[in-house]
Amino acid sequence: MWLREHGGVKWIVAALFIWLAWHYLRPKPKQRVVTDEAEARSILGIDSGADAEAIRSAHRRLIASVHPDRGGSTDLTRRVNAARDLLLKRAR
Repeated sequence: MWLREHGGVKWIVAALFIWLAWHYLRPKPKQRVVTDEAEARSILGIDSGADAEAIRSAHRRLIASVHPDRGGSTDLTRRVNAARDLLLKRAR
């Protein structure tokens, strides 16, 4: 009752829209992507002679420990996945 009489609902709605705009339009931190094959091999812990099956095996072993569901970070998971994708792409 008091909010309506004093225009408080309008202020709450305005504040909500401002917060939503800030939350969705703010600049996001840049993600570091693996671009170097040597770095990708270093991340997965494999040598230069590894085939596609060795790459997949190393990825499965590593992702089991760094996945966010297991207490790891999303950034590290992204980097491991990017390393796997880069090496599998070049292995073809």
